[in-house]
Amino acid sequence: MRHGIHPVSRPVVFRDRASGFRLLTRSTIESSRTVEWEDGATYPVVDVEISSAGHPFWTGTSRAVDTAGRLERFERRYGSRH
Repeated sequence: MRHGIHPVSRPVVFRDRASGFRLLTRSTIESSRTVEWEDGATYPVVDVEISSAGHPFWTGTSRAVDTAGRLERFERRYGSRH
């Protein structure tokens, strides 16, 4: 295998912003922010909008994710959902 052509894989923490769930795994993604893990070590952290801990398919609950006021615009045009 050729050396120097593959990205470096390192431990990274992915954090679900909605539920607070955190997962330590290996990734090639880079982040300037860091977080301290349970073992006392500091790892780069990447915030994600949704994970299996908060996804409606896995939790059995529904949740409306509003990005840039799209939900309000829809409700103004077509009426409220309730």
